Amino acid sequence: MTEASHTPDYAPKGSRLGRKAGTRVFAVLGWVVALACVLPMLAVALAGMVGGTDTIAHLAGTVLPRYLITTVVLVVLVSLGTLLLGVGAAWLVTMTRFPGVRLFEVALVLPLAFPAYVLAYAYTFVLDHPGIVQTTLRQVTGWGPRDYWFPEIRSPGGAAVMLIFVLYPYVYLLARAAFLQQSAGAFLAARALGKSAWEAFWRVSLPMARPAIASGVLLAVMETIADFGTVSYFGVQTFATGIYTSWFSLADRAGAAQLALCLLSFALMLAVVERSTRGKARYHQAGKHHAEMPPADLTGLRAVAAWVLCAIPVVLGFVLPVVILCNMGLQSEQDLFSRRYIGFIQNSLLLASTAAVITVLAAVILGFYQRLRPGRGSALAAYMSRLGYAVPGGVIAVGLMVPFAAFDNALDAWMRATFDIRTGLLITGSIWLLVAAYMVRFLAAALGAYESGQSTVHANMDAAARSLGQSPLGMLRRVHLPILTPSLLTALLIVFVDVMKELPATLIMRPFNYDTLAVQAYRLASDERLEGAAVPSLVIMAVGLLPVILICRQVGRRR
Repeated sequence: MTEASHTPDYAPKGSRLGRKAGTRVFAVLGWVVALACVLPMLAVALAGMVGGTDTIAHLAGTVLPRYLITTVVLVVLVSLGTLLLGVGAAWLVTMTRFPGVRLFEVALVLPLAFPAYVLAYAYTFVLDHPGIVQTTLRQVTGWGPRDYWFPEIRSPGGAAVMLIFVLYPYVYLLARAAFLQQSAGAFLAARALGKSAWEAFWRVSLPMARPAIASGVLLAVMETIADFGTVSYFGVQTFATGIYTSWFSLADRAGAAQLALCLLSFALMLAVVERSTRGKARYHQAGKHHAEMPPADLTGLRAVAAWVLCAIPVVLGFVLPVVILCNMGLQSEQDLFSRRYIGFIQNSLLLASTAAVITVLAAVILGFYQRLRPGRGSALAAYMSRLGYAVPGGVIAVGLMVPFAAFDNALDAWMRATFDIRTGLLITGSIWLLVAAYMVRFLAAALGAYESGQSTVHANMDAAARSLGQSPLGMLRRVHLPILTPSLLTALLIVFVDVMKELPATLIMRPFNYDTLAVQAYRLASDERLEGAAVPSLVIMAVGLLPVILICRQVGRRR
């Protein structure tokens, strides 16, 4: 009995001290990561307040109302569009049966491979005034340029349509999961009480899935306010374009910081709403007595209508853009295998791989810190680290450039005054500061993938490792990491692709003459060389297909 009573302590005393020291190390590193993620937000807030009231008063009297109205219009349009497309498609493929439904379950996820700005390049090439659609219309009818009306693609409405087609899968995936997890009891009870299938869906199924749907819509909204490539190319003035214009074109650092502060406030408000909504997401979960919802068989015109409704977002959001971009690429003079393009590819791969490794390493530190010390402190550190996913890349860029530029300038002035040595900008404009911006922006995605895998590691495994004298680092290396390898690879892939597609932070923070595929596509499109922009855009899309394929495999297994 005496030996049994001391079972937790039979490890050597040195091992227990080593475990405490190892735990403290992970706690310190976890808080370093959390504070690094909050630094850009604090810097933006401080720079915005230091800028004084003259700048914000000037902005309020000139561009701020236009930025605000345009951003709100985009948010409303994208919210409605993603809601209708995502929920409608999720309900059709989950609760009905028609020819091709299994294919659409997977195909509806494919538009996630595209950044919205790539879709914008493709559709502008086809629908703009010199494009094939309007040219053919004029040739067939004999009309002149001013004899007819045609929807303007370069408009807030056009930007909203591009964003809807690439963002509705967020709503689709979450709504589909919610519908699959619902029990048939409430729906069948509503049908037994005389309600039609539409009334039962509207009054029972939709309210039960509301938290998941709201989370998907809010994710789409946060991506909308963070978008720069689409709105910039279409000439739509939002907060994202205003920050870039103030920073580069007008050299107004205070104005850029105050615009970034406005956008940061809106983004953090959305993050709080999304977090609280996600906290209620169990509202749609089934209880112990779970009966699967019987799908309704559609025939005739109903089956045709369902097929068409599911095909529209797939064709317009993926198939048609791929065909257009391939055609554009074949007409261009861009050589993907030239030394110049090899340099763009190498820069993109280097940035994406470096950022992915560092971001996943930070996620492992934070996730393991939560495992070692569950409580308010570790939960707060993880929450602070997740805030970056709600902050647009342009805001993070400003938040990092302001303090580090001040540090570089102060260091240079001191070195010149003391040693007559010019140090220049050591940190600002470096690859490592850009990688830090990527880590802040995408750490939430890596942390989510890591934590989902960590939930499969039973607490008894930790206890067994500790009883055998393993330090926290040894337990992580020998127990957790081998089990979590699939989750870590998924996290690496997600961050890698997100960095490949990221544009605003890269434009602002990249080193001089250090261009990526995304920057090259943006430059060519800005010069109206759309055929050339198709080549790097196709590479970005092809890389973006990798995580989409993983998601599609999971979707195919989840019924």
